[in-house]
Amino acid sequence: MTLCLVSQQIIASSTMSRMVHQCVRQFGQKLVHRRGEDTIKESDGLKIHLSAIELVFLGVGRNLGAGLYIVVGAVAKYVAGPAIVICFLVAGLSSLLSRLCYVEFDARVPRSSSAYVCSYVTMGQLWAFIVGWNIILLFLIATACTARAWMYAFDSLIGDLISQALERTVPLHMPYFLAIYADIFALGLVLLLAVLLALGVPESARVYRVFTGINILVLSFTIVSGFIKGDLHNWKLTNRDYTLTTAVFTYSLGPPGAGGFVPFDFEWVVQGAATCFYAFVGFAAITTTERGDLKPQRSISLFSLLMCFLAYFAVSAALTLTVPYYQIHHYSPLPEAFLHVGWGPARHVVAVGVLCALMSRSVSRVSPHLLSDAHAPQPLGLRDERERHLAPN
Repeated sequence: MTLCLVSQQIIASSTMSRMVHQCVRQFGQKLVHRRGEDTIKESDGLKIHLSAIELVFLGVGRNLGAGLYIVVGAVAKYVAGPAIVICFLVAGLSSLLSRLCYVEFDARVPRSSSAYVCSYVTMGQLWAFIVGWNIILLFLIATACTARAWMYAFDSLIGDLISQALERTVPLHMPYFLAIYADIFALGLVLLLAVLLALGVPESARVYRVFTGINILVLSFTIVSGFIKGDLHNWKLTNRDYTLTTAVFTYSLGPPGAGGFVPFDFEWVVQGAATCFYAFVGFAAITTTERGDLKPQRSISLFSLLMCFLAYFAVSAALTLTVPYYQIHHYSPLPEAFLHVGWGPARHVVAVGVLCALMSRSVSRVSPHLLSDAHAPQPLGLRDERERHLAPN
């Protein structure tokens, strides 16, 4: 009897061990499972109808946003000085190499359309899951930052009325490195954009055309005005110039560095290039947008990238020529630059361009394949059967 019980326990233990081994093996196989190229169906993507011009506006609108109106000021003032033009040159070349990688993936994986699908096909499900959720995290952080920047730009136009009211009514009493009040208006802006995305891609593309068109006009005005009012001496500043400036202007001055075109070390220029690379991440908006029966237009995204690089290069040059780098306003560099040269009314024109640029930059979509593979909550992937557009993220 005892021998039978021992035998049953051994058999049960062996069976349990085999079951655990089988479960672990199946789990490991799922982690390294790769999606076959033939399983990527055309219907998994977004069946939309955008012209080449609309795709160009889409790429430009996604790039010329927070990076242009916020990153430029911070990098020029604290990191690189006038050498920010070199930072954008390096960042643009890096972004070009990234785009060429997308082209290579497009050639290998038909209708790949996103970094998520490329990771799924080439490296497996585990890395695809990590990449996909990193993309979602990128969109969340970018949308939150852009919404706050939009509200800051709008609030500055109306005399800081919104921020003062929110500080009185909904203070958070949090540490200094967190927000001092709950920005309810920024949350409302995000919800408004979510409704816009729910209307479908064609409607969003029309909004892109309007906002991006206004943004390009304002940028053209800013670049031309900056080169007209600019002074080459601002690229050859010395510590004596900084000392003279502190005698009459002491509010929010940046560090002077060593002066000249590269006031800080080369290491800071490299760091500034890494920061400026964020300004070029929007080119992936075209690669994740399929046009009906056509593949993503490689030449269109490269053309959009070239346009954005020229805009960044020209704006950063015009800004640093117009205002000494240590006097650039951190949060509102371009509008405040016109105040510096005595063009007060032009500040409001540029502020309108800031609002339009940040609005177009806030509209983001995740890859539909991430939702169809059940790697994200399924309600986020609801589609209209007529247009098959993606619900807002």
